[in-house]
Amino acid sequence: MHQPKLRVAALAAAFGLLAGCATTTTTSPTGRQQVVGGVSQPELDQMGAQEFAKLKAQKPQTQNPRERAYVNCVVSDLVQQLPPQWQHYQWETVVFVDSEPNAFALPGAKVGVNTGIFKVARDQDELATVIAHEIGHVISNHHNERITRAQNAQGGLMLAQVLAAMAGVDPNAVGQVGGTIAQTAFLLPNSRAQESEADIVGQQLMARAGFDPRKAVNLWQNMIAEGSARPPQWLSTHPDPQARLGELSRRAAGLMPVYEQARAAGRRPKCG
Repeated sequence: MHQPKLRVAALAAAFGLLAGCATTTTTSPTGRQQVVGGVSQPELDQMGAQEFAKLKAQKPQTQNPRERAYVNCVVSDLVQQLPPQWQHYQWETVVFVDSEPNAFALPGAKVGVNTGIFKVARDQDELATVIAHEIGHVISNHHNERITRAQNAQGGLMLAQVLAAMAGVDPNAVGQVGGTIAQTAFLLPNSRAQESEADIVGQQLMARAGFDPRKAVNLWQNMIAEGSARPPQWLSTHPDPQARLGELSRRAAGLMPVYEQARAAGRRPKCG
């Protein structure tokens, strides 16, 4: 007897969830339209700092002073060329003892590098490629964008489940199918767009800092060779490797004047 009222209340709650995520449209560093606003920048910085603290508590850190100095040098040279709003942060860098060739950057100015990255990043320019790419995610507001899109996807899925229940369809079945669709058709394609954008922003950043943008091609050739025995995890959300190499090579040619200007201005990194 009260079922219709419950259904209406549930539907209203679902609409409320969708409306509760205050979003806004902004423009990324490459001119791409982004939907953000799921979380504020201070909240995002706090989340990044908390996750970084967890990682430091869980994973061993290198005791090799040369590795720490090497990575810190590359990060420092890159950070000096960031847009002004990102330079007031105190960037923290940690080198983790982990054989997986990986690196990451988090909101709140946190950079993590695995010792395994030295297998594929064989000089300072190749290491700068990796780190600049990861910093590119942060300064392009990708974390906020991902959170906002995930919130919207989750809200839309809840609404679909409520509508299914009202139509007599099993809402759990809708949840399973809807979750798969949201992941593959909504979240992952966005991640590929972000990866391409981080390539662009990162390669520009490394050139401004005086690192050779042509070495981005070498780095990804090394990454592909390292993952040839098995499909690398990053391929699931990254652009096609061969297409990526072509884009990096073409962009490097256009960035040579930027690189040469940086070198002429005295930006000549001596990290490793």
